[in-house]
Amino acid sequence: MMQNYDKMIQEKAERVFSVMGKRVSQEDVTRIKEAFEFAKKAHADQKRKSGEPYIIHPVEVACIVARELELGSNPVIAAFLHDVVEDTKFTIDDVQKRFGKDVAFLVSVLTKQSKEHYAMSKQVDNYKQMLDSIHYDIRALLIKLADRLHNMRTLGSMPAHKQMKCAGETDFFYAPLANRLGLYPIKIELENLSFRYRCPHEYEEIARMLQRDELCHEGRLHNFTDKIRMVLGEEFGNVFVHVSFRAPYSIWRKMQKTGDDFSHIPFRHVVEIVFSCEDMSQEKDIALRIYSRLTSVFNEKPCSVISYIDSAKENGYQSYHVQLLSEFGSWEEVHISSERMVRNNQIGVVAERREDSVRMWIDKFRKVLRDLDFHQEEVGYMDNVVTAFYNDNIMVFTPKGESINLPKKATALDFAFEIHSHIGEHAHYARINGQLSSIKAELQRGDIVEIVTNPEVTPQKDWSDHVLTYKAKRFLKSYFAKQEKSVYHFCPDCHPIPSEEVIGFKEADGTITIHKRNCPVAIGLASQRGDSIVSVDYEEKASILYPVSIQILAVDRYHLLSDIINCITNELHLSIDALTTKTTDSIVNCNISFGVHSFGELQTIISHISAINGVDEVKRV
Repeated sequence: MMQNYDKMIQEKAERVFSVMGKRVSQEDVTRIKEAFEFAKKAHADQKRKSGEPYIIHPVEVACIVARELELGSNPVIAAFLHDVVEDTKFTIDDVQKRFGKDVAFLVSVLTKQSKEHYAMSKQVDNYKQMLDSIHYDIRALLIKLADRLHNMRTLGSMPAHKQMKCAGETDFFYAPLANRLGLYPIKIELENLSFRYRCPHEYEEIARMLQRDELCHEGRLHNFTDKIRMVLGEEFGNVFVHVSFRAPYSIWRKMQKTGDDFSHIPFRHVVEIVFSCEDMSQEKDIALRIYSRLTSVFNEKPCSVISYIDSAKENGYQSYHVQLLSEFGSWEEVHISSERMVRNNQIGVVAERREDSVRMWIDKFRKVLRDLDFHQEEVGYMDNVVTAFYNDNIMVFTPKGESINLPKKATALDFAFEIHSHIGEHAHYARINGQLSSIKAELQRGDIVEIVTNPEVTPQKDWSDHVLTYKAKRFLKSYFAKQEKSVYHFCPDCHPIPSEEVIGFKEADGTITIHKRNCPVAIGLASQRGDSIVSVDYEEKASILYPVSIQILAVDRYHLLSDIINCITNELHLSIDALTTKTTDSIVNCNISFGVHSFGELQTIISHISAINGVDEVKRV
């Protein structure tokens, strides 16, 4: 059996040598072979959970790095050696002496650091260690993705609790990371392997439904793609047209998002059209000509075009999307891409090897990392990673045409903070595509957004629930932390406001709950916890408004409501939050909600409104 393993291991290693021999010098191939032999010797006595020799894992990781990610010699060497320091007697110094500083750096990033105390947790500290390496390089992250990919491919040999741990890490870190780096095939495979081990029954059920769906629609899709080939054939020559079915995880996620069952999820497959083009500057022109030719034969769904050619996704994805009506009466999603776009969409960051191209990716990645707050609790950190790295971004625009990338489902408030923290801090309202909107309104791709500020507006507590970006979250978190922490709480039954007759009750945690003196809750507490009663100075503050509601009973007349509103807004300079009115047999019953600074101010308002002709009664609700 061991002889068979030896033969298999050597064959896998030879595949790495063969691939690399076409890209690097013979000297580097020799170094790669030496790294394999070194790793083989270091891991000689170790086995995986499956019982296989451990060296199979580093060899498979090196194979992914060489063949699927197309990296250079040092990353391949580091892939062979990535577990040597962590799992054997050899040290980083040993690696550096044999293979140089660069390989030693990569291996050090990939080696989990043992500490007595972790800032967040062992797992999260290790993620941070890898992400920090991006300040110098991006290759260590790519090797780690290859390591995780092979671990997920062989997860079946692990016990259930280990499967869940690895699947959870993959969902929350590695798949989003692959997405951010533009490695779509790896992202999709990681997602689906994770889904398969987390929810095996759901995975198998959706996989079976997809298989049936593919068989069911095979004939009509074959006719549809044949017609596309015929339409494009003469003018565009060898155009590759094929149907790609979405993976189970993608379908499951859509089902969770929409609440629909499998049969009602649209676009369970995509028709891909790939054309060849040697001149990159001509790609957009060819894509538009293909689009024009197709829409002269097939009906196009209105407003279905999305162009990612000029405006690529944040991770570099490019294509031209449109929905066309097939002869069978269903809309088909069609993606038009060049061969270069397809390759770049597969290996993202490493697609173009020019140093300026790689540097652009690193700078883009650093910008994302600067927005991450690493000094949060573990759960907050993981949530940050998911939001920053996962799913689509949307591109929106300022009125001057400047493009701003934001995460999907971002709001006008996110946009405001993205422009400048001062804009966000004093955001009053927005105009989205010229229409008046709340700053909490969700933005869509292509929106033109204008933020109107007001120096008197300051962040409200619920703003934190309506932002996604770290720039906004970080500012709001800091802003609220700097606010004076009140030791007071207010009774939710009587709603006391400043200058009312109030009393306080000291709680076990040292805070004080304020009640009106006539509050039934306060009366009950006074009879049971008399020793906890304290005097309080509940003074008004110019910056704080307290919500109140009043009820007005009046005899209906011309201009009555106008006079009431004028009294509150023009005479007393207060904003109305809500107003409802009902007239029955000439009797008006009106409820108005607004904010006041104090009980005295409320009494002034009630006095002013009571003096209005026709008003019979005004009382606080």
